[in-house]
Amino acid sequence: MNTTDGSARLAIGFSCVAHSYSHLFAPIFFVAVLALEKDLGLTHGEAVALIVVGSALFGFAAPLAGWLGDRWSATKMMVLFFLGTGAGMVATAYARTPFEISLALAVTGLFASIYHPVGVAWLVRNAINRGTALGLNNMFGAFGPAAAALMAGGLIDAFGWRAAFLWPGLLVVLTGVAFAGLVAKGVIVELTTDRKVDAPASREDVKRALVVLFFTILCTALVYQATQPAMPKLFSERVMGTEGGVFGVSALVALVYALAGVFQIVAGKITDIFPPRRVYTLGFLIQAPILILVAVADGYALVALVFLSVVINIGTTTSENVLFARYTPGRWRSFAFGLKFIVALGVSAIGVRIEGWLYDWTGGFQLLFAVLAAIVLVGMAATLFVPGEKEEAKPLAQPAE
Repeated sequence: MNTTDGSARLAIGFSCVAHSYSHLFAPIFFVAVLALEKDLGLTHGEAVALIVVGSALFGFAAPLAGWLGDRWSATKMMVLFFLGTGAGMVATAYARTPFEISLALAVTGLFASIYHPVGVAWLVRNAINRGTALGLNNMFGAFGPAAAALMAGGLIDAFGWRAAFLWPGLLVVLTGVAFAGLVAKGVIVELTTDRKVDAPASREDVKRALVVLFFTILCTALVYQATQPAMPKLFSERVMGTEGGVFGVSALVALVYALAGVFQIVAGKITDIFPPRRVYTLGFLIQAPILILVAVADGYALVALVFLSVVINIGTTTSENVLFARYTPGRWRSFAFGLKFIVALGVSAIGVRIEGWLYDWTGGFQLLFAVLAAIVLVGMAATLFVPGEKEEAKPLAQPAE
């Protein structure tokens, strides 16, 4: 294994760990909401609203982070990601008022916004088998919410909701210190070209693909953003009842995300074997009936259905990212991914508010999941306009290192 291979493997490894970290603060918060509602005297919708600015910055700050990654340094931006995200979580632990909590979560979301445009583009640049690498990356992305929910439940029950932000935040900071040391020593080097080079797509195909993908990305992200805050409350009401406490609910949430994460390796392999557009369309099609069943199910059947919904929702992002990377030139890919995550994490943050509004209005989740089912059906129809398999690029020979 030469130096470039070793650096690429470490880059993919740290990118995967960072993906987990980028998804820590939101699921920790959504489990903590169960305690915050009582602690601060807020309704469910009011408590959930505290993270809206942080969630929006998580997406809307992404293009700036991506531009800096392209123009300055991907590895240095990743150092800022680790240190800033961890520090923001620690600050949340020490916040006292709703405004302070919202501000600390906003800082966390700002630094966490670095990961998706910079970290995913960095992984794509270092990967040969992109579907498999992105599937592995998605697995870690799903493990983040799983670990966050489990840790949050245990820490909240034992020490209070502040501990749920403090200790994970310190772990993220320490990882950043280790990563910065490897970069400084030259163990992890920054590539300037992709290890796998694709034939360029035509300008017409690029325009068509990106317009459609930005719309379908919004559909996928709205489902994810609305499901994430709904899940703890849904399990609390329809599965656990008055038993199990916060930890019991968080354990179920962790189980869903952990199992969903394992299946992302399969999603990555499938995307490497079959045409990504077909995989993408099928993912949307399968989600709709599952979401309809979630609207009316209860007990452990509900847990199984939510798991299927989450595994497919996350799995579609593997083929989505392969398609997006296919139609974006490497020289501005981080910025392009930043624009993508304005939609996927910023605009779609309205999904959090939709969940809170619809719950406060109806007192339940039936209408929410019916609306989400309609969204994925519209998204499925849109995927049919992505350039077809005959237009897929064929990889060129890998350049000499």
